[in-house]
Amino acid sequence: MDAESGPGMGSAKGAGTDSGTEPSAAEPTPTVETSPGTDPTPTPDPQPGTPSLHPRRPLRRALTALSLVLLLLVLALLTAEGALRVNYSGEPAPGTRTRGQDALWLGHAWVDGRKGEADVRELAGRLRGTGVRDLYVHSGPLEDDGTLPDADHPKARWLIGALHRELPEVRVQAWLGDVVASEGPKGLRLERPATRSAILASTRRILAAGFQGAHFDLEPLHSGDRDYLTLLDGLHTLTRAHHALLSVAAHQIDPVPGFHSFWGATTGHPKWWSQAYFGQVARRVDQIAVMSYDTMQPLPSLYGGYVAQQTSLALEVTPGSTQLLMGLPFYHENRFGHWARAETVPAAVRGVRLGLSRTDARRARFGVALYVDFAATDADWRAYREGWVE
Repeated sequence: MDAESGPGMGSAKGAGTDSGTEPSAAEPTPTVETSPGTDPTPTPDPQPGTPSLHPRRPLRRALTALSLVLLLLVLALLTAEGALRVNYSGEPAPGTRTRGQDALWLGHAWVDGRKGEADVRELAGRLRGTGVRDLYVHSGPLEDDGTLPDADHPKARWLIGALHRELPEVRVQAWLGDVVASEGPKGLRLERPATRSAILASTRRILAAGFQGAHFDLEPLHSGDRDYLTLLDGLHTLTRAHHALLSVAAHQIDPVPGFHSFWGATTGHPKWWSQAYFGQVARRVDQIAVMSYDTMQPLPSLYGGYVAQQTSLALEVTPGSTQLLMGLPFYHENRFGHWARAETVPAAVRGVRLGLSRTDARRARFGVALYVDFAATDADWRAYREGWVE
């Protein structure tokens, strides 16, 4: 670059004129090499505490990821519900009706003195001509240490005698339940040998009172609980020695494999059993009754499809020597997990028949279990008779 026209010439001349001295050569200004289209102005280093130029980008990414997860969950739910609706379609196979091996849960009023002879006669009239063979009479609950006070069922002997006079073919079993300390500090601790021994002793006493079997409803029982299996092994040895039945109420089976693990991780309450664990329980008892209600289904068609699925899953792993019962909702509460408008007896019966038709239509040791006598309506009994008995 020419010094006469270069940067700084004016100031150099001025300086020489003011001082009367000969001017010195101006120092050249350094040239910054840049790529085409690049701003030559250097970018200052960010100072501590300076806000980001794009503060919302991480938040947007998180919201996008969350939206994608929610969308996938909704799609999975819609797919599952659609499959249940399809599962409810078709017609049940001929002959998928009662085998005369149904059961009924009876409330505590039958053994504490609130019921009398007239009530027994009325119940007998209700049951004649149906498929009900077993009555599970609430005779507990067990204490948290596994003991069972006699004062909990003072009218047990009277009831057994009265029922056998009216319905000689019906078997009367003691329904024993309690909370299991699997999700909190209170309840039965099945991991303790002393607790299991106390439950065995309580069962001996209940059989000595005249009951023809013991029906256990212990909740919540997590899938894979080995202590429960150990208890059942001991109970079955005991009931066989007394020529009595061992029966249990069972949790529902995973609608998709591993679902109990997912639900347990997100809610703390697994609810379902794996199909393999259900089979392990079924092989240790004489009767297993699936609590196929409280399913969270909002429509009768979806509930019926769910029951059809549960029936098939249970049939696949229940040995032919064990009597399998599917629960029917003879109650009408509205709360989380149960909508009375959806979980109806007609929908349940149709679902049971469809599952039986598709999986093992000729299964002999099979029935339904009606829950529960004190909440049942005439419409429930009529739907049971028309859909399953007649």
